[in-house]
Amino acid sequence: MAELATIARPYAEALFKAAPVSEAQSIATQLTELAQVAADEQLRAFADNPRASVDQVFEVAASATKTVLGDRVKNLLRLILENGRLSAVPEITSQFKALVNAQRGASDAIVYSAFVIEPAQLSELIAALEKRFARKLNVWVELQPELIGGIRVVVGDEVLDTSVKARLEQMKVALTA
Repeated sequence: MAELATIARPYAEALFKAAPVSEAQSIATQLTELAQVAADEQLRAFADNPRASVDQVFEVAASATKTVLGDRVKNLLRLILENGRLSAVPEITSQFKALVNAQRGASDAIVYSAFVIEPAQLSELIAALEKRFARKLNVWVELQPELIGGIRVVVGDEVLDTSVKARLEQMKVALTA
């Protein structure tokens, strides 16, 4: 079977081209929710059941989302189900978000921190990271106590690791070399 990224790309690009710029963020939010629903094993099993029709699976998936899906996302969902590609929804979501970010000149960034970052510190950190990466960043913070201290930032395929754990690993390598 083809890689999910290869399967997802045409869907994401078609949706991106069909969506007005003003609706892109709303569609990204709807897709994020749909991706969470599509990741459910019971829904996937139901979708794979030959007795379940596309309409039945569509109704279950659409009603399981917390927000009301717009027409574009509903049409995409129906097309995905007709082609048996429900498992590609998370990757479609990821690629659609990447297209929206590229259009806006922004990137998604995940900040892994050993401790909770206060709002004032977070805004300073975001400003510093935007200067460091030379672009607007959409930042999410995740706690990882195993970092001991400091932060680890992932922006696309770039990683900035200033954690205590990374420094200890560097010392270990230097001492054993």
